[in-house]
Amino acid sequence: MPTVGVKRDLLFKALGKTYSDEEFDELCFEFGLELDEITSEKEIISREQGNFKASSASDVILYKIDVPANRYDLLCLEGLARGLQVFKNKLDAPRYRRVSPVSGDRQRLIITKETAAVRPHAVAAVLRNITFTQERYDSFIELQEKLHQNICRKRSLVAIGTHDLDTISGPFTFTAKRPGDISFRPLNQTKEYTATQLMSLYKTDSHLKHYLPIIEDKPVYPIIYDSNGVVLSMPPIINGDHSKISLQTKNVFIECTATDLTKAKIVLDIMVTMFSEYCLQPFTVEEAEVVCPDGRTIIYPELAYRKEKLSAEFINRKVGINESAESIAQLLTRMCLLSQTTGDELEVEIPPTRPDVIHACDIMEDAAVAYGFNNITRTIPRTYTVANQLPLNKLTELLRQDLAAAGFTEALNFALCSQEDIADKLGKRISETGAVHISNPKTADFQVARTTLLPGLLKTIAANRKMPLPLKLFEISDVVLKDQNKDVGARNSRRFSAVYYNKTPGFEVIHGLLDRTMQLLEVKAVHGGGYHIQAADDSTFFPGRCAEIFVCGKSVGRLGVLHPDVISHFELTIPCSALEMDIEPFLGHTAETFLTHDVPMQEGVQHQFVKCVASQQTLLSHPRSTKTLFGDMSTQAGLKALDDFLADRSYIEGFEASQADAAVFDAIPSPPPQTFCHLRRWYNHIKSFQLERTRLPSAKAQCVLPEAPPASTNDTSEDEIDLFGSDDDEESVEAARVREQRLLEYAAKKSKKSPLIAKSSILLDVKPWDDETDMAKLEECVRSVSMDGLLWGQSKLVPVGYGIRKLQIGCVVEDDKVGTDLLEEAITAFEEYVQSVDVAAFNKV
Repeated sequence: MPTVGVKRDLLFKALGKTYSDEEFDELCFEFGLELDEITSEKEIISREQGNFKASSASDVILYKIDVPANRYDLLCLEGLARGLQVFKNKLDAPRYRRVSPVSGDRQRLIITKETAAVRPHAVAAVLRNITFTQERYDSFIELQEKLHQNICRKRSLVAIGTHDLDTISGPFTFTAKRPGDISFRPLNQTKEYTATQLMSLYKTDSHLKHYLPIIEDKPVYPIIYDSNGVVLSMPPIINGDHSKISLQTKNVFIECTATDLTKAKIVLDIMVTMFSEYCLQPFTVEEAEVVCPDGRTIIYPELAYRKEKLSAEFINRKVGINESAESIAQLLTRMCLLSQTTGDELEVEIPPTRPDVIHACDIMEDAAVAYGFNNITRTIPRTYTVANQLPLNKLTELLRQDLAAAGFTEALNFALCSQEDIADKLGKRISETGAVHISNPKTADFQVARTTLLPGLLKTIAANRKMPLPLKLFEISDVVLKDQNKDVGARNSRRFSAVYYNKTPGFEVIHGLLDRTMQLLEVKAVHGGGYHIQAADDSTFFPGRCAEIFVCGKSVGRLGVLHPDVISHFELTIPCSALEMDIEPFLGHTAETFLTHDVPMQEGVQHQFVKCVASQQTLLSHPRSTKTLFGDMSTQAGLKALDDFLADRSYIEGFEASQADAAVFDAIPSPPPQTFCHLRRWYNHIKSFQLERTRLPSAKAQCVLPEAPPASTNDTSEDEIDLFGSDDDEESVEAARVREQRLLEYAAKKSKKSPLIAKSSILLDVKPWDDETDMAKLEECVRSVSMDGLLWGQSKLVPVGYGIRKLQIGCVVEDDKVGTDLLEEAITAFEEYVQSVDVAAFNKV
């Protein structure tokens, strides 16, 4: 979202009211905006460049406000203040008008056919008799820059030029010439340059250098002249100095050149509507004439108003409110969408300042904003759905846990890499890899999407080769492969890769990891229906030390000892074994069934690779008993008690489905009515487990009570009377119910214990500026960093060279609370002592 910085006092003056920070924050929220930060120019410069540079900066309070990306009318103080005043009913939305010049002769912009090769479109308008102050002038320039970065896509789609009309004379000509034929004095320069010289001049300009590639390679450059041959601008790079505007400018000629005509019209409308209020006749814009290469003449700006019709019922249904058409019309009018009613129908007028309204849903959204999101009554959804983890992700998570248990450390690497990483370093040609290339890579390290996980793991080892041996790493992540059958010509493939780095190759370790992985996946080591390996040739691996992995006759990956050349290419010095395989084929058609429980560890489970379920399991027949710990499920009272119990719970016991849920489910003779919403939600969820009920965890307590045995109708003889029996039998059912209730409460209490907290051990290298830095003070500053979930450990000073020592300090962090980026940012804040912070080691605890 774009962020607009406005001076607080100027904004309050425009609004005609002074707000506290909390009140203005609330007003922004009501209007659909967010007050992101309250700061000042001095504070910003101090934070970015240091206190010394900020000494002369202004202390004026600035509001940084986040606005929606498509609300171009809120990108300046004028539009923001106008919108808030209309929203608070302090001002009627203005009516923007296009007027003819008093003299009767419109300003004319003629487009020649030569522009077709670079920027074929242009629009223009005039702000007549405008009055600038310093604040208005600054806002005018800032709005151009905001539009350039937003809808103009960094001037690639539209470039805005503003000129003092009194210093130039029409008609104006928009044409294109060879760079050597263009010569003029650019903005804020003292001499003339050719276009070729300007390109060289601005290559070092921090602001303009980003726009040079737009036309740099074109045979001709766009240029705008007036009738006397004076250059107005060379879009999209720079304006001419002759026609620059100032505080004394009274008449502004605005031209927008573009590759997208629709965007150009929107930009022109926004520019003139925002600042036409400062004209002698407020909210009027003088029209200009644009002559196209084909001879057509078009009048700009369009300032088009259009009307849309929709029903109040549509808005009420979509937002979840119940308002009359008149009330909704008032809400929309507060959002600058003038509305009138005809029965239940609404006629909404869309002004030229709201190009974001392109559908009835956009109007509905504005009605919801004006109504207030906090005022919409919360309701329970009428449709219940059962969420389920994506099978591929569930398989990935299960494998990660068990591979870590096997002694391997997980690594996460970038999805992009260099061509050299996946080709030359692995002994392959780039054409063989089928890699997806980045069209405009910003760095040589990120040129293609990776086709294998192996380079990332080897680079991780290279960065940590000083760690104790052996190094055992694995990664389960996506690679990108070309696929002409896909809409985008490529697809993701989930891969598993592991490496073993030690003084000996350790092929048996990698082979053992493969066997363990197949055991977890329930694939037998047999030909045909299981898996096997056979010798293969691959330039990445040492000759005779490479094997291909086959599952059910299909190749899924390779393992072996890496070739010495590959090892040296990654700056490693000792042998390394590696494994990489595709895990998607192991999902098959039964993924939903097999992945809803933990992968079994034992060997004895029979598994057929990629087999279909022959027949579905059927629900167990309902038990005879409908009596549970919550009451009789055949009565409304029992169902109500269970519904209340499930109001803040998902399951009968703990945090996952179990046999307790299945037992209570079977005790309910028929689907519960809609009035018991929580019970209905639970019932539909447990019903979805019908194919895997037998694999649900055991119940911790008995939730369904047995039926009392029927009373005998036969007369008992005197011999059958137990004169010495006790009355404990009569109380056994009640005692069992109390005991089971207590067990259930204990299990629920035990399930609320805090889960294990993921922690990491981090070793940081903190480097000082020079050998004169007080290292004791530096360490004191580092240890002063205090965060929830951070525990500092031991430290030592390590020589770097030339008398300079770095601080090496360890810490343990809770992964969910503290990240390395957060630590580095906090430590580097001590800029007087700290030059940089690097992560020397990172291990899971």
